[in-house]
Amino acid sequence: MSIETFIAKRIIFGRSGSNQLSRPIMRVSMLSIALGISLMILTVCIVTGFQTEIRNKLIGFGSHIQITNYDNNLSDEPKPISNQQDFLKDITAISGIKHIQSYATKSGIIKTKNDNEGVLLKGVGADYDWDFINANMKTGEAFTVSDTGISKSIVISQLLADKLELKLNDKMVVYFLIKKTDSAENISYEQRAKAFYVSGIYNTGYEDIDKRLVLVDIRQIQKLNYWTHDQIGGFEITISDYKKIDELGDEVDSMIGQGFVAQTIKETNPTVFSWLDLTDMNAIIVIVLMILVGGINMISTLLILILERTNMIGILKALGAQNKSIQQIFLYNALYLIGKGLFWGNLLGISIALLQQKFGLFTLDPKTYYVSVIPVQLDLLNILLLNAGTIISCLLMLLVPSLIVSRITPVKAIRFS
Repeated sequence: MSIETFIAKRIIFGRSGSNQLSRPIMRVSMLSIALGISLMILTVCIVTGFQTEIRNKLIGFGSHIQITNYDNNLSDEPKPISNQQDFLKDITAISGIKHIQSYATKSGIIKTKNDNEGVLLKGVGADYDWDFINANMKTGEAFTVSDTGISKSIVISQLLADKLELKLNDKMVVYFLIKKTDSAENISYEQRAKAFYVSGIYNTGYEDIDKRLVLVDIRQIQKLNYWTHDQIGGFEITISDYKKIDELGDEVDSMIGQGFVAQTIKETNPTVFSWLDLTDMNAIIVIVLMILVGGINMISTLLILILERTNMIGILKALGAQNKSIQQIFLYNALYLIGKGLFWGNLLGISIALLQQKFGLFTLDPKTYYVSVIPVQLDLLNILLLNAGTIISCLLMLLVPSLIVSRITPVKAIRFS
């Protein structure tokens, strides 16, 4: 054990009456560090959890990348494309591409005895990945798309079921406005109605989508639009790593050729993702403020420790101790206080995060925040980086006040008592 470490431990754990002034201030500093790191951990956990939750819901409904007909009309009913495309084999071979599925959409109005509601029907085929819907299914089950016949089943949200007073296996009628074009390019419209039976009711808590999206057999959309069996609205692509979405989106777009466009979920929902990006700035502001508060408290504590131990500093200098050695003594003191504060702060922050993750103690209004409980995502790397950043930042801020030691002369210091 070095002499600097020995003296630092004597100052920290000493029982003499000479350090009664600094002890409560040391406790306040440790408390500020503890509260600061716990707040930083909770902030990062909540921000990353919130971003992940919203992002996963959007991706669950629309996948990471969509390929559609290149059409400036941004309606819910794009022009059809063929499901037999040469580029599908090339896209499947790209590293990071997980799944490709076909889909089609059409607007309609659900009408019941008591109410009616405008909805967007999403037609899905046998290749559709039901994992996201099944994970959020409240009652019933997803329908099966088979070759034996067109399914009349429909999957709706809990929000629509409650509003329209629909239950499992209930019959419901959806009305459509069908656009028809004859050989002379004359456009006409006809109204059609189709009956469906509720096979499943899901609830994701994302009201913007829950209030209008329903799932049906894709062949129902093809039949309504007078499409052939190989015509679809587009392709949805799921990737393995969200961090590569921009890179893979550009790669897919370069492969599909003219007449098609590939858009990522970030491009089709720019407002939501811009909002999510802003939450990063909120987290940065909280972290910077907490580090500044903790650092200022540690500076105050170090100055008081130096003031209280001026006599000791004079004696050490008289015995031949160097300024650097004495500075290390007080920096070791500060490091101990920071470490103890970090221990209790991590314990508090991680405990609250785990309790929220397990029991959902704190709730939100889903109409405003798209989630019913505050989502939390614990990431060990983020926690380690927060702790390392706090230690480094505080120690750097303490270097300047520790230089006061070099301005203390032995003669005056020994007299100071």
